[in-house]
Amino acid sequence: MEVKIVNKSSFALPEYQTPQSAGLDIRANIEESITLQPLERAMVPTGLYVELPEGCEMQIRPRSGLAAKHGITVLNSPGTIDADYRGEIKVILVNLSNTPFTIEAGERIAQMIVARYEQIEWQAVEELGATERGAGGFGSTGK
Repeated sequence: MEVKIVNKSSFALPEYQTPQSAGLDIRANIEESITLQPLERAMVPTGLYVELPEGCEMQIRPRSGLAAKHGITVLNSPGTIDADYRGEIKVILVNLSNTPFTIEAGERIAQMIVARYEQIEWQAVEELGATERGAGGFGSTGK
């Protein structure tokens, strides 16, 4: 699938880090570093603008290394970029650790995945079909 992109950042286009990666790493397009204090959040610009095909969305997800090593995650994970959005992609990062974390220019801060979706039409009914699980919710299927 081809996706149109305008790159106003100082860095190369997002890329897959391995041949079978699902997500493309995206970088912080900042002139000065940003230090996130514990529980602080920031909208980090990427300098990227996309035109997704109709029926597709772009999901912005945390990088597992930043989350595991530093407690840095994407606050509204996954963030969604709709096909009709044409503004700059920004990433809402939050520091969930108890120590400050500094984001440097060009640092890989998140990953993006393009996925197809379908819009639905509601069919209002009086009851739903039965299943073995039924209304069993959180933890109902065991450990």
